[in-house]
Amino acid sequence: MFWIRHCAARVFFCRPEGHPPARMESPAAPWVSAPDWPRTHHWAVVTALCLVAAVYKLAALLAQRRQALRNAESFPGPRTHWLFGNVREFKQDGNDLDRIVKWGEHDPYAFPIWFGPFVCYLNIHHPDYVKTVWTSSEPKDRVAYGFIEAWIGEGLLVSNGQKWFRHRRLLTPGFHYEVLKPYVDLMSDSTVTMLDKWERYAKSNESFELFEHVSLMTLDSILKCAFSEDSHCQTESGTNAYIKAVYELSYIINLRFRTFPYHSDLIFYLSPHGFRFRKACKVAHSHTEEVIRKRKEALKGVNRPDGIRAKRNLDFLDILLSARDENQQGLSDEDLRAEVDTFMFEGHDTTASGLSFILYSLACQPEHQRLCREEILRTLDGRDTLSWEDLSKIPYTTMCIKESLRLYPPVPGTSRVTTKPMTFFDGRTLEAGCLVRPHVFGIHRNASVWENPNVFDPLRFLPENVSKRSPHAFVPFSAGPSVLMFDASPAPPFHQHSTNCEDQTPKGNDLCKSLLPAEKKALVDCTWTHGEHKRLIFVFPLLQCPTL
Repeated sequence: MFWIRHCAARVFFCRPEGHPPARMESPAAPWVSAPDWPRTHHWAVVTALCLVAAVYKLAALLAQRRQALRNAESFPGPRTHWLFGNVREFKQDGNDLDRIVKWGEHDPYAFPIWFGPFVCYLNIHHPDYVKTVWTSSEPKDRVAYGFIEAWIGEGLLVSNGQKWFRHRRLLTPGFHYEVLKPYVDLMSDSTVTMLDKWERYAKSNESFELFEHVSLMTLDSILKCAFSEDSHCQTESGTNAYIKAVYELSYIINLRFRTFPYHSDLIFYLSPHGFRFRKACKVAHSHTEEVIRKRKEALKGVNRPDGIRAKRNLDFLDILLSARDENQQGLSDEDLRAEVDTFMFEGHDTTASGLSFILYSLACQPEHQRLCREEILRTLDGRDTLSWEDLSKIPYTTMCIKESLRLYPPVPGTSRVTTKPMTFFDGRTLEAGCLVRPHVFGIHRNASVWENPNVFDPLRFLPENVSKRSPHAFVPFSAGPSVLMFDASPAPPFHQHSTNCEDQTPKGNDLCKSLLPAEKKALVDCTWTHGEHKRLIFVFPLLQCPTL
């Protein structure tokens, strides 16, 4: 045996040069290998689970459709396609909101709108119906509000129930008149910066996009007023990482609303826009966390608002950090970031839209603009900025602002979901689980509520006329428990500056661009005369984006 092994080793190691080593053949295995049954079994289980999940989801969707059909039986509405619903009727040609108002002629109170075969909203456009919804405690609809939760968290805009009531109670002191009064001067400074930019455009006879400038001004104001931060965003909008992230997030959220495959969290997460969204969220959250961290460092040892007031004016972030409930518990770090992100976004975007449309409305109505100008000049009495006390001395201008908010509400609609059966004043009932959409734009243009609803008429808001209407007929700031904490905050003060801006479709907001009616793209020429100086103001419209 030893000799055999020795010979084999010599044969192996003493092979001829240039030949590969001989392969040692192993003896045949005494058994036959079995098939890879564990892996096959694994894929069979996965396939079966996916099939069960798909069947379950389909059954849930069919049940949802049956329920929506039952709820829609009592409400006549526009004809629908079995697969697309009413989606194909939205052309994004600038007439979509007017088209919804036209549909409302079938029923002066409410009608269903279908988004695909399974999602149906009851669109409410009458004060008596919307009162039932807004005076209830029904939660917000997760289909729409869920799109922005990854960015702004569960702040006041998104949260529901006890969390919403607790945050609301803790934040209310931040909107006290005494806290808001010092903001007028800060907003005035931001407005001067914007108007100085406009002055340069006027001298060069160059057109520009008004909404972009107004939006930067309102963002600059909210950063100064609420967070005591001088961001220079109006002059550094192209280089500031946070500003760019805010506009990136706003654009992607609007894009997701109108791109129905993106309504799926999985599809959106895997898409290029989902990646861009997460990247921008990271930048925005990092900025917010840094602002909160610095303020916490500055407030060490100062726990009461009175101690802060001794050093400087109290701001919104001070209120957030010092707020305590009945159990002396404040907001968590996550809740702090959510509220800061919420007010950073909502505090500037809707305000910018409202201001842009106010300028547009006055530009389209030279006579009303003249009356406003005369009233403001009398109030200024030689000064160049309105003060807090002056805001009650411009009743006609206030009526014009309200009429603009009626025609162009900054948030055209909200949405809720019923958690229990809801019965309206005429006896019609909705089941639990129904999606309802109070349509502010439709309420404000309902011909059964407003005479000549498409005509700009500030006299609608004379006290004797207001007393004849339902308090839910004019709701630019919502109503009921979710109404804005303070809906009479002053707009940026008027200044005697000039602009020269040719009307054009907004570039910075593609959704608004797609909604802008062609007939509203005419150059508007209005004259502002003060003493020997003649100033021309050219402004152009911007149709508000869908609600969040």
